[in-house]
Amino acid sequence: MTERIGLRAAEEELLPPAEWGRGRGAASGVRAAWAFCALAAVLVLGRAWAAPRIGARALDAWATTFVAVCVQALPFLVFGVALSAAITAFVPASVWRRVLPRRPGAAVPVAGVMGAVLPGCECASVPVASGLMARGVAPAAALTFLLAAPAINPIVLVATAVAFPGRPEMVAGRFAASLLVAVLAGWAWLLLGRREWLRVPSRPHAHGAAGRLDAFRQAMRHDIMHAGGFLVVGAAAAATINAAVPSEWVSSAAGNAVVSVLLLAVLAVLMSICSEADAFVAASLSQFSTTARLTFLVVGPMVDLKLIALQAGFFGRSFAVRFVPLTFCLAVGVSALVGGLLT
Repeated sequence: MTERIGLRAAEEELLPPAEWGRGRGAASGVRAAWAFCALAAVLVLGRAWAAPRIGARALDAWATTFVAVCVQALPFLVFGVALSAAITAFVPASVWRRVLPRRPGAAVPVAGVMGAVLPGCECASVPVASGLMARGVAPAAALTFLLAAPAINPIVLVATAVAFPGRPEMVAGRFAASLLVAVLAGWAWLLLGRREWLRVPSRPHAHGAAGRLDAFRQAMRHDIMHAGGFLVVGAAAAATINAAVPSEWVSSAAGNAVVSVLLLAVLAVLMSICSEADAFVAASLSQFSTTARLTFLVVGPMVDLKLIALQAGFFGRSFAVRFVPLTFCLAVGVSALVGGLLT
């Protein structure tokens, strides 16, 4: 391997600077062409295999769910990306040092309470948490904000009250369980998380009005392109699951207390409904217990397919494979506990 590298360097030294890297570019072009041909072949063969097995109704359901998830999430994603870019470009790091306690353990619950003031869904919370980390906020506090903001903000709580009229305990239970899960997850990451597991975003500090505007535009452009791709991947996965899971399986499991809680927790992950709308879906699942529906409301804004994809894209796969199971287990356990107290 060393001899090959040395030979390539010697060959480049014999070429004029304009010719350097042309061989590498040609090789990359050949690999890209082969990759495109392989992808085209997979799509053609996949269509030939799947077409006789997929009915028009299932395909319509898949397309409807995919478009619905994207349309629901995109405005909030753009809002979150814009807010994240504004935090990065215009808010000095000293502001966060004054707002949040210096000790990360004390900053975690404060960041959780701060999540109540951001009217956005889970798609907005990921880029905002990324911007907070880029400005020096402790990762544990930023992650607590990421989990709390889409679950306890005023829009979500009002929607829950409208979906469950005459049942204020559902609103109180959702608020208490979601905030507790967010704080516990933040403390757990503070105690158990390692620096190499989390890819903390780093962005250059801008000076002057022109520099800040340019930093805002660059951060906005980078994040919207980066997050948009992962949103599409998550929406496609959610649509596939929604179209593939038979509704009879859901109805048959509603009678078992433990199975119903776990089932609605898994469905919350797979369905990937925006947190502003999930209360109405939970209210329609009248065959399930209060505890199971509360679990659905707590798990969904913290762990779903599009959120997992966004977390992996922003913070790295090593982070997602550890933080997602932690959050899911805490959400299910705390929801079962709070739901038992409500009933």
